[in-house]
Amino acid sequence: MHDPLDFTGRTIAVTGAAMGFGRAIARAFASRGGRVWACDIDAGGLAETAAGTAIATAAFDLTDRAAARDWVVGVEREAGGPIGILVNNAGGMRGQHGQPIEDVSDEDWDGIFALNVDATFAVTRAAAPAMKRAGTGRIINISSGAAFRPSRTRIQAYCSAKHAVLGLTRQLAMEFGPFGITVNSVAPGLVLTDAEKQQGWDGQSDDRRAATLSGIALGRLGAPQDIADATLFFASDLAGFVSGQMLPVNGGSF
Repeated sequence: MHDPLDFTGRTIAVTGAAMGFGRAIARAFASRGGRVWACDIDAGGLAETAAGTAIATAAFDLTDRAAARDWVVGVEREAGGPIGILVNNAGGMRGQHGQPIEDVSDEDWDGIFALNVDATFAVTRAAAPAMKRAGTGRIINISSGAAFRPSRTRIQAYCSAKHAVLGLTRQLAMEFGPFGITVNSVAPGLVLTDAEKQQGWDGQSDDRRAATLSGIALGRLGAPQDIADATLFFASDLAGFVSGQMLPVNGGSF
């Protein structure tokens, strides 16, 4: 019997794979037979992601659209064909913190959009021609709970950018559908993916942490593997008739 979560021989590209969600996603596909290409600006983190696997890595800045295009072209050349599964995971707050909108600089606003929206656009644009010619494929955009409600970060650009990722997902689903390609989004809930988030969580009072957990039906924070599992679903044959959708993976946050 065919295992729908067997990705043996599939060409898979994952952005932002040096840590957190991207690392879990890249390693999950590799453990299920996928031929994985991963990129990030953090070469050291990428090396940790790839350790003990056959994951191919490339370290560069995804906000450089030409570099993003060149990476996709290189993956296609090395794979000998189109990308079959594209995971646009790269994103984040770029070290920013919430502040009144009148204090937000052009550079802060543009930087958030460059990483969260523009990089997704650039990589997808580069991968589209070969995927469309192949007449099959999966695109999964990792967004956030901030794609459908205000963000806990209080960063206006971050919330706006994640809304934009969802809009791009839905629009691309319409465009790619006739070519047999699905486009979906995973919206993670609260997951401590890096030291800064962990430090912020640890720095809260017991009452504040308890209040946060009380708003999550399952009563716990998420883990990167939870996001990887949802991504595997969208990439699999199980989701063959699912497109243009966003799946919140947040433990029942309300």
